[in-house]
This record gives sequence, C-alpha cells and structure tokens, in this order.
Amino acid sequence: MALGKDYAAQECSIARALEVVGERWTLLVVRDALYGVRRYNDFLVHLGIPRAVLAARLQTLTDAGVLEKRPCAGAPRRHEYVVTERGRALWPTLRALSAWGRGGLGDTEPLRTFRHAACGTELGPSGECPACGLLVPVGDVEMLPGPGLDPEPGDPVSRALLAPRRLLQPVVTDPV
Repeated sequence: MALGKDYAAQECSIARALEVVGERWTLLVVRDALYGVRRYNDFLVHLGIPRAVLAARLQTLTDAGVLEKRPCAGAPRRHEYVVTERGRALWPTLRALSAWGRGGLGDTEPLRTFRHAACGTELGPSGECPACGLLVPVGDVEMLPGPGLDPEPGDPVSRALLAPRRLLQPVVTDPV
C-alpha cells in the first residue's frame, strides 16, 4: 500500500494540524517568525531553504491564518510576514519541541534561553515564570543567546538574533 500524501482520511486533530505544519521546514519558518523574522529574504538567508520551498511554506502558513502577509512600511512593493494570534498559539508547541530536542538529541548547551521580560526570570519547561507563577504570553518572552550558540554567525539574521530581544519584535538586518 502506497503512503498517502496527506492526512485527509484521518479523523484526528494532530493529523489536521500536520496538514498545516507537518512538512519539512514549516516549523522552522514559524520559529523564525516568532523570533521576529518577517521578510522573505531574511527567512531565505537564515534558514538556507530553497526559494520555491519557502514560497510554498509561506503561502500555506498565510492560507491557514498562521502568518499574515502585509506590505512593508516604506516599501509597498515588498512584503513582510507577521505572526497572527493563531501563529502565536504554536509557541508552546515549539518550546516543548525545542526542549525535547535538547533533552536527548545532541544539544549539550542551550542555544537560546528564554525569560519573562517583566521580571527577568528564566522560563520553566512549559513556558511558565517560576517567580510570577504565570504562563508567559509569547510577546512577553525575552530571548537571549545561550552558551551553545555560535557567537560569530555568518548570516545577518543570526547576528541580529544574538542581541537579547523580545519575541515577535521585528528583526532588522538592513534598511528596506
């Protein structure tokens, strides 16, 4: 029996979610969008993804309401991709997947650390602030480079992501 190309026959919420985010590269595009990457060329450079694949993933994510495509301020012929509320809802999943990957798949040192911007406390494994007792919304999360991150990356997006920053804040690599 041949492997199907989709999950349409599955009566399962996970299968429906995989229709949107289950293809290779898709969760990395969402991760970068949450980190503040918004421009097509910045996704392209940071991920090292083929152009056709990136265009298809961005289209799928906008069609599904995970990202919104908007004209860039000051450059209406260029567009940016902004995370929607639906996209923000993927933050806990990406955080858990990252922790799972770090827990036994080779990362000995954290590449990034995340803390509650309001009080500076490092987030717990489920995205909660141990000091405040709150589940911290993605917009209130500050990201810092961890000890496992390359301190001298080759691409401008990775260099911009070395500075402490709140999630969802646009990455600026060069003038539009």
